[in-house]
Amino acid sequence: MKNIKLSLLGVASALLLLTASCNKELEQFPDNNLVTPGTGPKLDQALQTNPNYSLYYALVVRGGQLSMISDSTKSFTMFVPGNDGVKQLISAMSGGLVPVNAPDAVFLGVINSQIPVEQAAALVQYNTIPQLIKSTSIAPKFPNFFYPSALNPLPQASSLLRLGVCPSVINGAWFNNIPIVHPDEMASNGVIHQTATLSIPGQRTLWDRISSDTNLTYLKAAVERADSGAAPGTTLKSYLNNESPNLTVFSPLTVFAPVDSAFKKILTRLIAQGLIAAGLPLQQAIQIATQLASTPDVFTNPALANTLTPTTVKGILAFHVLGSKAYTNNFPTTTTEVPSLLSAFVTHPGLKVTATFTPPNPFVSGLTVKDTSTNPNSRAANVIINTMPLTPDPSGTSDQDCVNGVLHYIDKVLLP
Repeated sequence: MKNIKLSLLGVASALLLLTASCNKELEQFPDNNLVTPGTGPKLDQALQTNPNYSLYYALVVRGGQLSMISDSTKSFTMFVPGNDGVKQLISAMSGGLVPVNAPDAVFLGVINSQIPVEQAAALVQYNTIPQLIKSTSIAPKFPNFFYPSALNPLPQASSLLRLGVCPSVINGAWFNNIPIVHPDEMASNGVIHQTATLSIPGQRTLWDRISSDTNLTYLKAAVERADSGAAPGTTLKSYLNNESPNLTVFSPLTVFAPVDSAFKKILTRLIAQGLIAAGLPLQQAIQIATQLASTPDVFTNPALANTLTPTTVKGILAFHVLGSKAYTNNFPTTTTEVPSLLSAFVTHPGLKVTATFTPPNPFVSGLTVKDTSTNPNSRAANVIINTMPLTPDPSGTSDQDCVNGVLHYIDKVLLP
């Protein structure tokens, strides 16, 4: 079997059946303020004795994590899929070579011999928080509070670095963008929240995704233009390439990434307007503007140097970034104003966001982002939602999890 990192491309299709059948409506956390651990078995014992957790228990053993969750002097919160969720994931990781209806013994064999120990450890650690978080401890607010997971992706940099994860009680119950199907299974040293499947840690930075994505070539060029003349360490690229947000002033980010067609359309329009204002006839202005905007080189064209200045481009790009990490399921269903990074530099109210759900599908069916202007003609962009839920990096269009944030394609460029 291919290793986990290289086999994520097939995960979404295999998870579609799982997420469609796990719950018609998301589990709602009960109104219970008990936050102390239970008096029963420890977490490792709770996993071992529950037949529905046998495959995940094998993953814990494979990754050498039993000693962590059996420690009675500490508390942990674990997000654990049942056997069906583990089977769907392994089937996807194998490219379908391991069918979901294979005997449990087959899946145990895959876990014990074909998933590398370090990757099994990373999966368990990322889906574990080293503190007790019962469902009623999670505030139903946006943006969501991020907790440090047990996974340290760069131990050589610092023993304190942990990837952040997001338990959420907005629009149901979630762990990152994975539905929680049964919360609050108490153990003597923590709590288990059963999830539809495993959440996969991001494999690369936001800049890695943007700079290699064939649908985001204009965005890449725009970032490079915005950074022209900037001092090292102060560039937008370095911000998007930051691998350790929890060790710096930077928070995990949300990037609304306009696709190439969106940049072409708005640049053609703006350049044409400028040419018409300069006295060119309409058709000639459109023809020239279309040609100029036809490649990402538009951002370095000397003829537009005084229009697409680094400051102007940086302001536009900052308007597309939130200083917190938000999956599509985290956004409110009522129109809500949220500050963009631009708001940190100039007085600007930010963005208005609105999520739409279409029951019984638990996942977001639409997400609109627009400026806060009261002008009815102000621009509104739509997040291009994954064609299948949970489609991972690099094949998806929304909820693209990166080490330092999450990326969503949008169909228009927003202008502050």
